[in-house]
Amino acid sequence: MRKILCLLTAVLAGTFHLASAGEFDTTVDMRATSATTFNVEGQIAGLGAVDLMVDTGSGYMTINEEMLARLKESGRVRYVKDLRGRLANGSELTVPVYAIESVSIGGGCWLKDVEAAVFPGATRPILGLSALQRAAPFIFSFEPPRLVLSNCPTTAASPSGDVADLAAFDN
Repeated sequence: MRKILCLLTAVLAGTFHLASAGEFDTTVDMRATSATTFNVEGQIAGLGAVDLMVDTGSGYMTINEEMLARLKESGRVRYVKDLRGRLANGSELTVPVYAIESVSIGGGCWLKDVEAAVFPGATRPILGLSALQRAAPFIFSFEPPRLVLSNCPTTAASPSGDVADLAAFDN
């Protein structure tokens, strides 16, 4: 049994990223909106406050067409590509993908140039992996409901449209 545990430990050590002391330094409370969905407060430069549904199964952050129109007016978004994907119900859809200038998760984590797929109609915005992977490694906790994020710059363009300190993005 001891040999199996040592072998398993050696195998697992090579497959997992070990967190350093500077990681997991931003905690964002989530709200359970049902037994299976969680939301976080967010901000999108050019839009202001948004309520984001957290979806680790979604490859992209999503916004709707109305949000895109407002972001285009403010000049805080740029076209990246078209994306053809399969929805949860099995249907396929082609949507445009835009890079959003800056997105905040919970106010304490600002991310620059986050790719977001644009869905038709008044769909709710989703915080998917295109944003979450930028703050990786991260922890999704059910009890208590929260995200614990890493690699989070804490400043960016403010949601009011005024420019704040962008030094966090100088790399």
